[in-house]
Amino acid sequence: MASRSESRTQLVEGLMERFPQVPREAVIKEDLLRGGMAFDESALSDTVNDASGEVKPKSYFIFSFDHSTLPELGAAALRRPPEEIVLTGGPYDLRRTVVSVRVNPSSPYRVAADDNGVLGLYLDGVRISDVGLPPMPDYYRHTLENGKSVMEVAPTIQWGYLIYLTVFRVCQYFGAKEECQYCDINHNWRQQKAAGRPYTGVKPMDEVLEALAIIDKYDTAKSSTAYTLTGGAITSQIQGKDEADFYGQYAKAIEERFPGRWIGKVVAQALPKADVQRFHDYGVRIYHPNYEVWDPYLFERYCPGKERYVGREEWHRRILDSAEVFGPRNVIPNFVAGVEMAEPFGFKTVGEAIDSTVEGLQYFMSRGITPRFTTWCPEPTTPLGKANPQGAPLEYHVRLLEAYRATMEDNGLSSPPGYGPAGPGRAVFSVSSFMDSLAPEAAAPEDQVTEPAAPGKA
Repeated sequence: MASRSESRTQLVEGLMERFPQVPREAVIKEDLLRGGMAFDESALSDTVNDASGEVKPKSYFIFSFDHSTLPELGAAALRRPPEEIVLTGGPYDLRRTVVSVRVNPSSPYRVAADDNGVLGLYLDGVRISDVGLPPMPDYYRHTLENGKSVMEVAPTIQWGYLIYLTVFRVCQYFGAKEECQYCDINHNWRQQKAAGRPYTGVKPMDEVLEALAIIDKYDTAKSSTAYTLTGGAITSQIQGKDEADFYGQYAKAIEERFPGRWIGKVVAQALPKADVQRFHDYGVRIYHPNYEVWDPYLFERYCPGKERYVGREEWHRRILDSAEVFGPRNVIPNFVAGVEMAEPFGFKTVGEAIDSTVEGLQYFMSRGITPRFTTWCPEPTTPLGKANPQGAPLEYHVRLLEAYRATMEDNGLSSPPGYGPAGPGRAVFSVSSFMDSLAPEAAAPEDQVTEPAAPGKA
């Protein structure tokens, strides 16, 4: 933990010195993800809900990923910040690093233009890198027949690599006794609607297919390589369908309309094996049954709905079962890195938190399943965000990167498919640095999705 007199620059440089095996780019990226960044008005996109500007704007594709509510963001709520930024150069000689934008007006990091109009990232008032902004993609400039924007129906992230299809914008784990304590999906829905922004609750199939057709037509460089189907948990039914059939119907339609154009991924609950098989039958090739946090005490308290409806042990059993359907390499559960240290119940020391997280990594990696993680953003409307506005210590995130890579290498695993290239200067995955921290030579052939040996066999 930083002392009160220690500047953020001293903290960052101290960790770079202590952990030289962790790419310096990843240290800064994790700090930006956990604590956010501020924007001068010169760095905003000039885009509200349309695609008239030159910069690809933040789409709020599922969560807010901000440290303030929309009404508190000021100009950043009216002139959207960019979806992501890319860092290069500066005194740390940063290799190209793609970072998801999480807005925090009080952050010591600020994106601003210099006297020549050149954007940079400033830490404690000192310019530490050049900043590149994502150009507005051609497909964002075209609307659906009903006037909806492609950005609303099928936004792309990870510098255009991934199409993010949040086809159900709310979660049926609802209220304090069911919602995950770090998740603001339901609040984000409410604040987007309150701001008068278009934010479709259940995305109609025809709109999704029309938006994808526009992307397919105008993405001539084929930069978009994968799509993710996701949304809130479904504990009963949506439109008469359970979770597997609701999300699976989109995959089936996409694969029939655009066979082989993108790698199909789905983020859903850990479902029974028969339901998981339906996902695979519908054309999904990568399954993300997120386990969120490893420690059983924390899982029960931070994921009360998941504990109530499924339970931690059953959740993990289903993850292992799903590897028999998709193959272990194509089962990639996410955890929310940092909530292990969230008050009031989290671990009190970085070492204890890392030990717990590594126990979970080893549990899955020893079975050929490679988890990945999202760096926790303490959104202010969530219970854990309110109690922990600073998030987890940066040291935790840096040591996690070191431990993650070591555990992967110990188990003979390579970077998972569906995330683009690995390695500093190459990675595009923007919501954590796990891909930035892996050695490029450790990566398997990019995005190679392998099938299980035979139906029903591991």
